[in-house]
Amino acid sequence: MESSNRNRALALAALFQSAAMVKEIAWHGRCDLDQLQTMVGSLFAFEANTIESVYGGVDNLERGLRTLLEQIQSPAHHVDGEISRYVISVLYLERKLMKNPEMIKTLRDGVDVASHQSEAFGITHENIMARLGETYQNTISQLGPRIVVQGDQSHLGNSNNAARIRTLLLAGIRAAVLWRQAGGSRWRLIFSRNAIVAEAKGILDRIVE
Repeated sequence: MESSNRNRALALAALFQSAAMVKEIAWHGRCDLDQLQTMVGSLFAFEANTIESVYGGVDNLERGLRTLLEQIQSPAHHVDGEISRYVISVLYLERKLMKNPEMIKTLRDGVDVASHQSEAFGITHENIMARLGETYQNTISQLGPRIVVQGDQSHLGNSNNAARIRTLLLAGIRAAVLWRQAGGSRWRLIFSRNAIVAEAKGILDRIVE
């Protein structure tokens, strides 16, 4: 994975996209199925050599790019606290995960099973969401602290929604891994913030042309 501002911007966009979708499902019980397919597909892109190929092209990260720019460029009192909290929590849990080889193997095995099942059901089928959600519970949820998702209890209490939320948090972990592989770090985000913003704007401008 090349260490570049472009790759870091795309990885962050994917992370913000997963966080925004978690919030949407939690409060409204729905999400864009094409966006869901993109995020779930990233979990199965084991052999991809570029971030673009992980997500099927930069066009599929438009929502994440917009969310990233909104969150980074907005005044502090206008930042979406829920989305920021999910992003920060996922980045923290990814660092803990990388120190636990046994858990990484358990996670990979669970994703492998879901990947094979998806060949029969399709990657956004509720059975695949359930398998990936269970994998999240058996791995990332055990690291602590658990990510507490806010939302409407009528939606959070729905098992299909809960599985989708856990799957999207798992996709967020995947994006956090890509961020790290592209040279991302807490200090990089602080000191290269303007460069990442400029890169995200440039990518977004090309998408909407």
